[in-house]
Parts: sequence; C-alpha cells; structure tokens
Amino acid sequence: MAKVYVIHENDEWTIHLQRRLEELEVPYELWHLESGQIDLTGTPPEGIFYSRMSASAHTRGHRFSPEFASDLFAWLERHGRRVINGQSALSLELSKVKQYLALDRFGILTPKTYACLGREQIVDAAKKLGAQSFITKHNRAGKGLGVQLFHSIAALEEYLDSPAYEEPADGITLIQQYVEAPQPFITRAEFIGGKFFYAVRVDTSKGFQLCPADACQIGDLFCPVGEQPANQPSKFRILPPEDVNMDLIRQYEAFLNQHQISVAGIEFIQGKDGKIYTYDINTNTNYNSEAEAAAGRYGMLEVAKFLREQLKQVVVS
Repeated sequence: MAKVYVIHENDEWTIHLQRRLEELEVPYELWHLESGQIDLTGTPPEGIFYSRMSASAHTRGHRFSPEFASDLFAWLERHGRRVINGQSALSLELSKVKQYLALDRFGILTPKTYACLGREQIVDAAKKLGAQSFITKHNRAGKGLGVQLFHSIAALEEYLDSPAYEEPADGITLIQQYVEAPQPFITRAEFIGGKFFYAVRVDTSKGFQLCPADACQIGDLFCPVGEQPANQPSKFRILPPEDVNMDLIRQYEAFLNQHQISVAGIEFIQGKDGKIYTYDINTNTNYNSEAEAAAGRYGMLEVAKFLREQLKQVVVS
C-alpha cells in the first residue's frame, strides 16, 4: 500500500504532523535518519516522501543526517518517486550562502553579507562591512546558531577568543548587516503546496537583544512551537489578509516554485530605510499553536491535507 513517508531526525518536530495525518486517516511511516541504510540495487516503496530534514540536526547529535538524506533523495528520485522538499530544498536549508545567492538571483533583497572561513577572515569582513553595528550567524544554522550582535570590532575579537564562540558545523561564519526595524517585529510568511497560507508577526520587543531579524530562531523562547508563559501575551500573531504585502508574497511563491520547494516559512524584516530584507528560508517549518488557535488556521493540518492529495495522485497513477 502506498504511504506518506516522513523523512526527519527530530521526533519533537514531527509529532504534530503525525497527529494530523492520523486525524485525516492518511497512511504514513516515519523514516528517522539518525542512522539508516540504502540498498542501491533495491527499489523504494510506493508512495510520496516528505522531507523535514533540519539544518540544526547536528545540535541533536545527528551531524551527518542531512548528507545521508541527500543521498537518500538521489536514490528516491532515481526511481521516479515524488520527494517533497527534496534536493533543491535541502541545499538551501543547509546553506544561508546558497539561500542569499538564490534570492538575489530572483531579485529579492537580502542583508549585505560576507561568508568567512577562518577567524582572521571574520574580523576582516567585519571591517570591510564598515557598519557601526553588525551580526554574526552560522551558515548552516537553524535555532539562531551563532547569532550575535556587535557594536565594535573589538567586541567581535573578544567574542572570537572567548569560550562563548561556537564553531559552525560547516566552518563558515557569516558577517551580516544589522537591519534595525522602526518597530520591534519581524514577519514570517508560511507556504504550503507552494501557495501562501498565512503570515505571522513576531514581537521582538522583550527579552531579545541580538538581531530582530532572527527572533523566530533564537532558542526555545522564540521558536514558533515553543510554549508561551501563561502570564505573557503571545509573541506570535497571524495577520489579517489586508495587512499582508501580496506583491512580495507572489514573488516568494514564484521563487519557491522555481526551486521546487512545497512547504516553507520565509522570514523578512522592514528596516528604517523602508526596504524589506529577506533573511531566512526555513524548509522545515513549524507553527505556533496559540497564534493558530486565535486565528482558526492550522498549518500542520493544511500540510497533512496537501500530503493526502499528493498521495491520491500516486495511487491513481
């Protein structure tokens, strides 16, 4: 029997999808890539394959799961299997450099960024940037890995020489323009089946001293799937349609279609200069339950419906 195969390495980020698939009575199987094997002379099972591989896999002890996933996708695609968020999506998930270059090629503005290998190169790039304030982040990131805000070269050098400095998984550190917003929020647009589903505004006014453009990625406190303390208002609010820049949304949809990405969250911020900067594409997107309950819109349910329809096409063919 054909199934939906969910490829992942983090049970905590998958349980919400499992529940929705079960609610819709969609047959599925989990492929957890903490370890595994591929019979290169064998044939994959019938069904569709949905990747939820994360750039932060190495923080959970799964350093080489993304590389193994890439080989797995190659095997699946060799046999004509439908892989949702396959090779192209994974490539962008694992490299902000590739993200920014792809966005730039598509005419989408990103913050000015240098990619650096080596401590001396990090400092030199910060000097070349010539900005009073700048940030660092990891190229292979997720969860805000390596994100720090600096107001001087001396502070950067002190950080690089301190125990607080984190070596990136791929060795590449980004030096990036600090985009300061006139109002303390960023926006994350969610896409399912390549189509816009909703946009969520993330409040960065409290407890966030690094980069507003990465509020959704800084640890559990700012993670969309994290629990909000009962005595605090939600940091996440789904925007009404009239508050969404649909010209930008259509540009994002075209970009995702070009890169064969079906499910994604794209984050952007408007700077004091009035320009909109896009700074992250997350192809392993999660959703905030409190914001969704308030708006009556449910991302994982929509993903499950999308997977159900894709599976039907396989069964019919």
